[in-house]
Amino acid sequence: YNRALLDLARHFGFHPKACKPYRAKTKGKVERPFRYIREDFFLARSFRNLDDLNTQLRQWLDVVANPRVHATTRRVVVEAFAEERFHLRPLPLAPFRSVLRLERRISRESMVSVGGNAYSVPDATRRRLVEVHTLANEVRIFEDGALIAVHPVLEGRHQRRVEPGHRTLRAPPRSRSAVNNDEIILHGSGDRVTQRPLAFYDAVARAMAQENRP
Repeated sequence: YNRALLDLARHFGFHPKACKPYRAKTKGKVERPFRYIREDFFLARSFRNLDDLNTQLRQWLDVVANPRVHATTRRVVVEAFAEERFHLRPLPLAPFRSVLRLERRISRESMVSVGGNAYSVPDATRRRLVEVHTLANEVRIFEDGALIAVHPVLEGRHQRRVEPGHRTLRAPPRSRSAVNNDEIILHGSGDRVTQRPLAFYDAVARAMAQENRP
């Protein structure tokens, strides 16, 4: 069985039973109630909101679904459930924490993409492939079975979250030319050009213009 299904079974105390491959009838009785609710309750109804849906559903259960005689057992549903209730086990006090396990590759920026959002891992992470556990409100990242990062789940998509402690490696220093190009004068090889004020060049242009007059 799937590992997540076994975790769920252990939490709630039940034993999974697989249906036979390509034998749809072996699970028909399990899915039949949903078809009954869909076709007998939802069809030809409209709801203002979720509260209105729940109100109508409660009325339908009390008036239509539960007082009826079941077609297979030939028993009144509400009476059969009253007998079965004494054999039911209480639910666990702690809620089941569903975990979605994924395998993700670390980007060059030491980020991992999960659900359309990016989460950081420590700079010192050696492996490029890590295991991610996604819970309802938390993202956990493992390297070789060891927990290396924990993040709250980001809302929406295209969001980034970087844990400050993950960035321990300093970025290479920027070159002086990249810091302030206006302060740098680059000199190529060859003759030097003397820098003069603009008024000097304006005077030279005027003198040349007078010499060229006829």
